[in-house]
Amino acid sequence: MAREQLQVLNALDVAKTQWYHFTAIIIAGMGFFTDAYDLFCISLVTKLLGRIYYHVENAEKPGILPPNVSAAVNGVAFCGTLAGQLFFGWLGDKMGRKKVYGMTLMLMVICSVASGLSFGHNPKSVMTTLCFFRFWLGFGIGGDYPLSATIMSEYANKKTRGAFIAAVFAMQGFGILAGGIFAIISSAAFEAKFDAPAYEVDPVKSTVPQADYLWRIIVMVGAIPAAMTYYWRMKMPETARYTALVAKNAKQAASDMSRVLQVDIEAEPQKMEESVSAFKLFSKEFMRRHGLHLLGTTTTWFLLDIAFYSQNLFQKDIFSAIGWIPPAKTMNAIQEVYRIARAQTLIALCSTVPGYWFTVFFIDRIGRFAIQLMGFFFMTVFMFALAIPYDHWTHKDNRIGFVVIYSLTFFFANFGPNATTFVVPAEIFPARFRSTCHGISAASGKLGAIIGAFGFLYLAQNKDKAKADAGYPAGIGVKNSLLVLGVINFLGILFTFLVPESNGKSLEEMSGENEDENETGAMELEPSDLNRRTVPVA
Repeated sequence: MAREQLQVLNALDVAKTQWYHFTAIIIAGMGFFTDAYDLFCISLVTKLLGRIYYHVENAEKPGILPPNVSAAVNGVAFCGTLAGQLFFGWLGDKMGRKKVYGMTLMLMVICSVASGLSFGHNPKSVMTTLCFFRFWLGFGIGGDYPLSATIMSEYANKKTRGAFIAAVFAMQGFGILAGGIFAIISSAAFEAKFDAPAYEVDPVKSTVPQADYLWRIIVMVGAIPAAMTYYWRMKMPETARYTALVAKNAKQAASDMSRVLQVDIEAEPQKMEESVSAFKLFSKEFMRRHGLHLLGTTTTWFLLDIAFYSQNLFQKDIFSAIGWIPPAKTMNAIQEVYRIARAQTLIALCSTVPGYWFTVFFIDRIGRFAIQLMGFFFMTVFMFALAIPYDHWTHKDNRIGFVVIYSLTFFFANFGPNATTFVVPAEIFPARFRSTCHGISAASGKLGAIIGAFGFLYLAQNKDKAKADAGYPAGIGVKNSLLVLGVINFLGILFTFLVPESNGKSLEEMSGENEDENETGAMELEPSDLNRRTVPVA
C-alpha cells in the first residue's frame, strides 16, 4: 500500500514552471557548458601540439603527437571524469548535493586555467603537466554529471522534469559550439597578426612561435563562464528531497522550498522515520527492484559513448579524407587550427545543437524510451549508410552527401540516447542512491568514451602500414571502424528495453519510496507499479 507523499515533495511535483526553474537550468548548465568546452576543445589543438612540440627536421609532413602521447592527451580527461563521476556521485549522497556542487566547479575552473599554463623545458614535460591538469579537470567535470542531473531532477516538477534535465545537458551543445567559434576567432586573429608560409614552402617558419600561446588561450577560456556562476551555485538551497528523505529534516526542507516556491508549506516531521526504506545499495532488495534498471542505464550509456566520442575524436581525420580539410603540408599551423575548428563548428551548428533542443522539446511529450530507441535506430542506419558505400563518399563530388549523413548521425545521437542516458538515471533510483547510481551510469559511459578515444585512434588507421599516421600500426580503416560503430549502436537498441519509462511520474513513484513493506519485507505493489518493474516480484 502506498504512503501519502510529503507535502513539500508534492508541492515540487505540481509546481508551475517558475523563474527558479530557469535559474537552476542556467546555474547547472554553465557547468556543462564548461564540461563540453574543455573535453572537446582538445581535439581542436592536437594537430597544433604536434607541429609545435614534435617537429621533425626535413620531414615531408608536419609533426604529429606520437600515438601514446596523443592517446594520453585525448583520453586522460576521460579517465579523470570516470573517477570523478564515481567519487562525487557517492559523495553527493553522503554529504548532500549542495556541499559537493561547489567543489566540482572550483576544481574545473582551476584546472582549466592550469592546463593552459602547462610548463616544461622539453615536449615530454609539457605534455606530462598538460595530462596531469587535464586528469584533475576531468575529475571535477565527472562530479558535475551526477550532481547537476540529480539537483535538476529534485527541483523540477513532474510534468516538465525531463525537459529541464535535458536543457541542462543541452548546454553541452553550446559548449562545443563556443569552443569551435572561439578557436575560429582566435586563430583568424593570430593568422592576421602573424603571417606564415605553408609547411611545404618553409617547414620551420610555418609554425610561428606565437602559436604556442594560441592553444593555451583556447584551453583556458572555458573556465570563464563556470567561474561566473560559482556565487549563484553556492546560493542554491539543498534540494528538498535530499533534506527530507536522506537527511530526514522535513522542517528544513519545507522552509527551503517555501522560500523557493514562494508559498507556505507545512512541515511533516512525524513522517520522516517511515519515509525511507531500509535496504542498502547493491543489497538483494536493491538488485531485485533496481538491478535491471541499473544494468540498462549503464550499458546504454556505455555503448552510446563508444560511438559518440570515437566520432568526435577522429572526425577531423574523416574531414581530411573527404577533402574538407586540405593536406596538412599545404597549410601553416594556425590555418590548420582554423580549418579544423570550422568543420567542428559546422557539425555542431547543423546537427549537435539542434539535436539537444529537439530532445528538450519532445522528451515530455513522447517519453524517454521512444526517443532513446529512435536515436539508436537512426544512428545504426546512418552509420551503416556511411560505412557500406564508404568509397563512394570519398569522391569529391559526393562529399556533401557524406557530411549530411554524418550530421544526421550526430543529430540523432543528441535527439536520442546522448540526452536520455543522462536524464533517466536521475529519475528512477531512490533519493539516497540517486547521485551514486547516476555516477555509476555516467562512469560506465566514460569507460565507453575511453574505449572510443583510445581504441579508435588505432582502429581507424589505414590497413596499409605505409599509409598509416607516423608511429601508428596498421588499423582496420575508417570504413571498418564505421561498421563496428554501427554494430555497437544496434546493441544499444537491444539494451534500451531494460530502461523503464519515467515520463509524467513523480520521483518517489519511480523509485518506490512511497511504498510500504509488509511483514515479510516484500513490497506491496499497486497495479501501475508493475509497469515500472523490469523483473517479476514474488
